[in-house]
Amino acid sequence: MRSLLGDYLLQRLQQDVTGTLQMRLFRCLRNAIIDSVLAPKTRLPASRDLAKEIQVSRNTVLNAYEQLQAQGYVDARTGQGTWVVEKLPESFLVKAEQNSPAVAEKKAQQNYNLSQRGSYLLGYSAASPYQWGAFVPGAPDVTEFPHHIFSKIQTRLSREPQVNNLIYSNAGGSLELRQELAEYLKIARSVQCDADQIIITEGTHQAIDLVSRTLSDIGDEVWIEDPAYWGARNILRINGVNLRSLPVDQEGIIPDLHPKKPPKLIFVTPSHQYPLGSHLSLERRKQLIALARQHNSWIVEDDYDSEFRFSGQPYPSLQGLEPDSPVIYMGTFSKTIYPALRIGYLVVPKQLFSSLRIVASELYRGGHLIDQQTLAEFIREGHYEAHIRRMRLLYGKRHAFLIDLIRRHLGEDFLHEYNTAAGLHLILKLPSSSDDVLIASKALELGIKVRALSQYYTKHYSTRQKGLLLGFACVSEQEILVAFGILLKCLREHGIRTLT
Repeated sequence: MRSLLGDYLLQRLQQDVTGTLQMRLFRCLRNAIIDSVLAPKTRLPASRDLAKEIQVSRNTVLNAYEQLQAQGYVDARTGQGTWVVEKLPESFLVKAEQNSPAVAEKKAQQNYNLSQRGSYLLGYSAASPYQWGAFVPGAPDVTEFPHHIFSKIQTRLSREPQVNNLIYSNAGGSLELRQELAEYLKIARSVQCDADQIIITEGTHQAIDLVSRTLSDIGDEVWIEDPAYWGARNILRINGVNLRSLPVDQEGIIPDLHPKKPPKLIFVTPSHQYPLGSHLSLERRKQLIALARQHNSWIVEDDYDSEFRFSGQPYPSLQGLEPDSPVIYMGTFSKTIYPALRIGYLVVPKQLFSSLRIVASELYRGGHLIDQQTLAEFIREGHYEAHIRRMRLLYGKRHAFLIDLIRRHLGEDFLHEYNTAAGLHLILKLPSSSDDVLIASKALELGIKVRALSQYYTKHYSTRQKGLLLGFACVSEQEILVAFGILLKCLREHGIRTLT
């Protein structure tokens, strides 16, 4: 069987056609050493073996090895073979530097330009490299998930997997998971659906992309909340729709009941508005559905954080408010299990299911079916519901602990009026004169990973509020206490008075 080095050399020998075969082989081997294909202190193949792999004479390989040794690239040890030296000859360090990834990237930037929409998206990019710790918003405590149970189910299903779970899927995802989800959503979220209305996606981003590509055209009017999740905005931007941002108050999004240009899609987070936390009132829900029916629009309901309500009754879904409502329901397991699982879902009206399923198959090619079946078993056996109950209690304690710290050290005025006992983050309200972006940046330098509230608003929206998003779910109460103390120090340094 040919080695990777053999494959490498055969490809390079086809490209290097100048000079004798011996010199060509020498240059290919030398470049392999300089480019770290052959790392320092790596043993080269025996000359007889390499000659057989690349179909040249052994003398050709021996001569190339001798030339490498003469120029200081390899060291031949009697009875131990030929080895790449630890330090390359100084005369070729400049060439190695020219071949470095940094230089290659610079050359690529000089020769190639991004598309207009690619550049546009980069200008609005906001994904953070920090996804864990105090106070990362929306990060669940992945250490508390019963991995041993999930792994046991997964191992059993992987031992003798069915062929259908190892090939592409164009059915909208695992039937078993869609069936379990349908039953769960009917009870837990009052969603009116069956398995033939559910499409499994790789998280919320893919779901938004699928809906916007399939149900809107470039230039179509799309409504979104303001402030809103930056990820949803960016996907819609790159798909070329005309975004209209509508303000949010204590009753949720404020719809334009007499729009000059009706929306094709309306994106809302009715159960727990992201990021402010308000709940869409019954009156507003009815207004949105009536407006969507009137203009043949689709409401896309992102049921963000709906599982984690710490007091009072849970709010039912917007989708289940009326029969045959023009609502596409969207959910994910990223917050209830862990983000890297990459499983989300859409519940779509029956007339849309076939079209969206086919488009999803064409765009993304369905897969991860063993993971989906594992999750289906996990739900069916009651582990998922038990996990949700356990995490609701844990997050509720951490939420109350952080609220108490804010009240004692900053005062009631620093708690946002829309904050509800729900979700994985809360808003620390700041004076309107403060620079929340600068404060968040300085906090990050101290290891505290907060996000500025004002950055969730569109740039043209004049009444953006100032504050910090504090995620409390993935940190213990002791860690919350320490991190909050550091954050208080940062706030004082920026002229914000504290009570202690």
